Amino acid sequence: MGLTYQSTQNNAMTDLYRIDKEEGQFIIALAGNPNTGKSTVFNAITGLHQHTGNWPGKTVVNARGEFRQEGKENILVDLPGTYSLFASSVEEEVARDFICFGNADAVIVVADATCLERSLNLVFQVMELTTKVVLCINLIDEAKKRHIKIDAKGIEKDLGVPVVLCAARSGIGVEKLKETAVKVAAGEIIPKPVPVKYDDKVEELIKLLLPDLRDTSADVSVRWMALRMLDGDEKLLSAMSAHMGELALEDNRSLSVLQKELPDKETLRDGISEAIYRRIEDLKAKCIQEDSEVNARDKKIDNIITSKRFGLPIMLLVLALVFWITVTGANIPSSLLADLLFYIEDKFTDLFSYLNAPAWLHGVLILGLYRTLAWVVSVMLPPMAIFFPLFTILEDLGFLPRVAFNMDHLFKKACAHGKQCLTMIMGFGCNAAGIVSCRIIESPRERMIAILTNNFVPCNGRFPTLIAISSVFLVALGGNTFGIMPALAVTAMIVIGIVVTLLVSYLLSKTVLKGIPSTFTLELPPYRVPKIGRVLYTSMIDRSVFVLKRAVVVAAPAGAFIWILANISVGDISILGHMVNFFDPFGRLIGLDGYILMAFLLGLPANEIVLPILLMAYLSTGSMAEYDSLEALRNILVGHGWTYLTALNTMLFSLLHWPCATTLITIRKETGSIKWTIVSALLPTIIAIAVCFCTTVIYKLVGKLF
Repeated sequence: MGLTYQSTQNNAMTDLYRIDKEEGQFIIALAGNPNTGKSTVFNAITGLHQHTGNWPGKTVVNARGEFRQEGKENILVDLPGTYSLFASSVEEEVARDFICFGNADAVIVVADATCLERSLNLVFQVMELTTKVVLCINLIDEAKKRHIKIDAKGIEKDLGVPVVLCAARSGIGVEKLKETAVKVAAGEIIPKPVPVKYDDKVEELIKLLLPDLRDTSADVSVRWMALRMLDGDEKLLSAMSAHMGELALEDNRSLSVLQKELPDKETLRDGISEAIYRRIEDLKAKCIQEDSEVNARDKKIDNIITSKRFGLPIMLLVLALVFWITVTGANIPSSLLADLLFYIEDKFTDLFSYLNAPAWLHGVLILGLYRTLAWVVSVMLPPMAIFFPLFTILEDLGFLPRVAFNMDHLFKKACAHGKQCLTMIMGFGCNAAGIVSCRIIESPRERMIAILTNNFVPCNGRFPTLIAISSVFLVALGGNTFGIMPALAVTAMIVIGIVVTLLVSYLLSKTVLKGIPSTFTLELPPYRVPKIGRVLYTSMIDRSVFVLKRAVVVAAPAGAFIWILANISVGDISILGHMVNFFDPFGRLIGLDGYILMAFLLGLPANEIVLPILLMAYLSTGSMAEYDSLEALRNILVGHGWTYLTALNTMLFSLLHWPCATTLITIRKETGSIKWTIVSALLPTIIAIAVCFCTTVIYKLVGKLF
């Protein structure tokens, strides 16, 4: 006997991928390359609203849904996108292991009709693994626009598996796909995949292994197992051992002789890949016709947008435009929302007076809790409601993958991942959303770097502080009325944030997160017209409301707590006053003061409330205050000893200090580690203190010299 199969502890690992099902119910796995519209197919079949996007890596965990076919419920599992079963990331390993070791009754492989040949490598690998395969060629509507003709019957005959043409966004072919998948799962359609023929020596070795492998009880294709044994992918062999038990070859003289004649494993795998791609080329020549002139149009646009000369300037202009629309466009709705919410506050106050409620109750609930809530909602919601739809439109157009492509070389120099810039862009809206978006980075090491550095891009909560302080001091300094100097100052803060991100990423990758930068495999998807309905749904429900809800949950109770601190006295001064006196010496050392440090500490729940807390402490009003004009704000700050150094350091500290509570909770959830959550708070804090200390020393030295 050549190969032995030991079943010790098999179920412990296999059960991770096994889904309970009822009698007569089928489990269908949905696989495919990233950016083939796989999640859209999933939504079309199940009716769910999983987030989809025009860039790779949107599906970062398995999603599960159900669909009815001929009166019976079936389960559909949407796997993370993968280019190959030779996985290079955690998500790709999850997809591979579910296909290999899960209990799926059939596998739908989704391919992009506009670049079908890219998807066929995975199709051939899945066909080697299981016979129950359905090929879904999605985006046939886009292929038609590009004058690409696909002979589905020819492909079906060549591959030996059912082929369904789809345009999932329009629902074309979805019913046919469901019907075909269920029939394959039920055995009513029996696919007969035509395998790829490899080098003669490889085929001879496979034949030698097959008799022994047939003795195993594994539910995996024996030909596929033989190939994996030969190419020796250690990760995959390890996974096979974990799920199927130890695999071992006993003495086989013929096998040993032939193995010695084989090239090294890398060359062998290259040979296997070449055989697959030769087969793909043959199939393409027979079954796919393309109009090269139409496809050349996108290439011309890409030659400009991704060029070294124009790529970064265009990217900066587009992002600056989005940023400008967000900041300026949010002013009016923010003001209207604030008016409404503070009008309601007045009505609540009237109600409390009418009921003769005690002053402390009105203070805690209205001046503390409700007013904080009103600040957070009026400041955060309008920018998010503008920024996220614009961001989603860029995403749907296919612009964001090109941004990642342009930025990749900068992040490569910092030993980080090109997709990190996409997570940073999300961080401009909200750092918590930026942390969640780090899931698109395949490498755990590079994902952790992106999580730890996302805080260095200012979120919507910090922009009000940056804009207000720069306006107060730089308009007075420059004397202009067009807001150019404040705009340049805020832009400079953003550039500083990006530079710090790159430097810290480099330092982390050379110390506690050492490793080799992973290869950035990024397909540039075709340009697509955004679906406005989906953009609004995704932006408002999936992002804005979700992030706002978490911020409100944290900020509202904090408002009540701050009011209590400001209104309970110990000795002659309030608890808030004691805190100011405690922090003041250290604050002066780094060019700030005790009030500012205390405001940042109490602003941990949400960055939006830092400036109101600071004003409350300066004015000793006992509740968070509103400032009527920039001039009034300037008088208050200058009256408490603010200089240009104080303004600069407050902006730098706001940019670089610890993440807000919502972001910290998100980091805890995403990393699953208290240790890394603490690091994510300490690292920016140390940097913020160091930077402020350096600017203070330099400022004082320059002052002495001149």
